[in-house]
Amino acid sequence: MTGGATEHLDVVVVGGGLSGVDAAYRLQTECPDRTYAVLEGRDEVGGTWSLFRYPGVRSDSDMHTLGYPFEPWTGEAAIADGAGILDYVRRTADRHGITERIRLRHKVVAAAWSSDEARWTVTVHRPDGVVRLTCSFLYLCSGYYDYDAGHTPAFDGLGTFEGVVVHPQHWPEGLDVGGRRVVVVGSGATAVTLVPELAARGADVTMLQRSPTWVMSLPRVDPGERRLRRVFGPGVAARLARSRNVVTSSAFYRLTRRWPAASRSLVTRSMERASGSKSLVSEHFSPRYDPWDQRLCLAPDGDLFTALAGDRAHVVTDTVERFTPTGIRLGSGRELPADVVVTATGLTLLIGGGIDITVDGVARSTADLVVHRGCMFDGVPNLAVCVGYVNASWTLRADLTSRYVCRLLNRMARDGLRRATPRVPPDLGRRPLLPITSTYVRRAGSTLPQQGDRAPWLMRQSYLADRREMLHGRLDDDLELAR
Repeated sequence: MTGGATEHLDVVVVGGGLSGVDAAYRLQTECPDRTYAVLEGRDEVGGTWSLFRYPGVRSDSDMHTLGYPFEPWTGEAAIADGAGILDYVRRTADRHGITERIRLRHKVVAAAWSSDEARWTVTVHRPDGVVRLTCSFLYLCSGYYDYDAGHTPAFDGLGTFEGVVVHPQHWPEGLDVGGRRVVVVGSGATAVTLVPELAARGADVTMLQRSPTWVMSLPRVDPGERRLRRVFGPGVAARLARSRNVVTSSAFYRLTRRWPAASRSLVTRSMERASGSKSLVSEHFSPRYDPWDQRLCLAPDGDLFTALAGDRAHVVTDTVERFTPTGIRLGSGRELPADVVVTATGLTLLIGGGIDITVDGVARSTADLVVHRGCMFDGVPNLAVCVGYVNASWTLRADLTSRYVCRLLNRMARDGLRRATPRVPPDLGRRPLLPITSTYVRRAGSTLPQQGDRAPWLMRQSYLADRREMLHGRLDDDLELAR
């Protein structure tokens, strides 16, 4: 074990995935005189796109907005597969000299702030022991879910099942589903992705859902961007497509909030066209909630509906009563036979990678915190956390957050400031952090920070509004800046 503060950096970025690479680029271009390092707990760069290896893994946002604004996505597919996204993240890191600043197998487990020293002491687990380093600013880009384990309910009788049970977050290499009966438990983005891919690999696959989900069918290859590409070339076309998609997705979200009945009708008709079956949509794809009360699922080229129209994919809306040795007994009494069960039952949310945070010796639990500008915590100095949108691509907000952090760092350097601490006003109301009703969000409600009822404590789900505030708004609104 190595003790003591052996190294000091101006900024430590935690996480070497999509957000961490973005943060590194912004730091070295907008704060070029700052020293920084990216600490990544796993043994490779890529974050989510390195971790998830289940069949068919892909983006659930268009790549023109999921991609970096400084490195436009020029691939043919607007809805890209996981391998392509991983390659894109790594190529971006290599091209901009970021890879050499990423320290792999450096898992941050604790961070302690000292007001006397105006710095963080960061505790890091490495293969050769524990090291500590210090930094003036800590930026957590570790996503919002637990990388170690996804969520699997405590199903009755699970131990009696004689087949294979897998969670998509830890897909076993070499699992052959050809000719096997596979039940995918769940109806979210992962299940919607898995079902057509498993059917294509020769499985007889059933999506078992407790309740329906809204599913949008979009082209895998954007025809509008393809036309722009022929006129302007791939780089300009990608930027134009990005701007168009930001505007149209924002408008659609506002439509669902203002006119939910109209949006229900719009999405329903879209699913009926994609599936060619009003009865299928009525029975299995008519949720009780309105669009964007939970995230919409994406089916590139309607692949889910195409699979369900064939003879290898099925959907059943029912509840799990218990597992049996040969399958799953449903609440209706029916039994689904299975050789493989995939528990696509969601993520376990974890803000900031589960790092133990203390301020002057006092532990600060994320459940007790309120977010400022959607990225800082009340009473916690010189720390930012990257949390993306729930109604748009993650990278849109990740990049805004990184640019905001750079604005703040430059202001502090210019004015000789050493500490930036959000302070909650006494009359601030409280709201849940994420404005959706998804089960995985409700499950984590007691551990997530909250947001306030007004700016700058209100985390709006609007890129256009956030862009104005994060890049040009006042920096000292409810933010104590001190020497």
